[in-house]
Amino acid sequence: MVVQPKPVPIVMLLLILCLFISAACSQQHDPSSMIEMPGMESSDTTIPAGHGFAESAARRLADARVSEFNHHLTGFVLFLASFFAFAEEPLAKRWSLVSYVWPMCFLAAGTFVLVFSDAEIWPLGPQTPWYALTHSLEDLQHKGFAVILLALGFVEFQKVRGRFKGVLSVLFCAFVAISGAILLQFHVHGGDIRTPDAMEVMGHIQMQHRWFAAAGLGIALTKGLAEITHKRRQVFNKTWPALLAILGILLMAYKE
Repeated sequence: MVVQPKPVPIVMLLLILCLFISAACSQQHDPSSMIEMPGMESSDTTIPAGHGFAESAARRLADARVSEFNHHLTGFVLFLASFFAFAEEPLAKRWSLVSYVWPMCFLAAGTFVLVFSDAEIWPLGPQTPWYALTHSLEDLQHKGFAVILLALGFVEFQKVRGRFKGVLSVLFCAFVAISGAILLQFHVHGGDIRTPDAMEVMGHIQMQHRWFAAAGLGIALTKGLAEITHKRRQVFNKTWPALLAILGILLMAYKE
């Protein structure tokens, strides 16, 4: 008789990880951490020439830093997941709960993206989720990526528990991951097109998202092949965590 490990410690570990992410994100969104632009004096009651342009530039810089932080933290969590997925077999001999860690990382990353990806949406901003999702394609896509991470994490977590078995769960995860990679090709990224380097910046952002999509597609294919019985299964069982690590590094290196 196989005794399944109790899920209580796992839930507690997930909550701790989510609290850590929330604390880090709240610090990132702290207005006191805003970088002052040259010529902007917070104690000066007069409005200098070009103040409107400097304020707009500061806002764009702050938005870019928040976006980069979101990508970097998500990448770190996915890189952490890749480590535990790659070393799952040797670590499981000493710690039976290690198989749950990398699916929990997906759940943590999905929760973070779902709540903190858009600063204008409640609880970070004034907009209601319904208004934002029906008026901004970028916000809608961000929440779509969050749902994809949560779906993958949930299914993989249940597979470790022995709840989901068979080819349907494998096909589901592959389909969801491939859908996410395709969605990245059409990701909309907000920005000020009036700036002189707007087209160059947007091209750079799109190129980075193409690399994200390529890594995601590779993960989906190799992860599916790793769960099908054949003589090269062990090769793919190490390939998909390596690609997940590459995706995490790409996200941590993201820059606008």
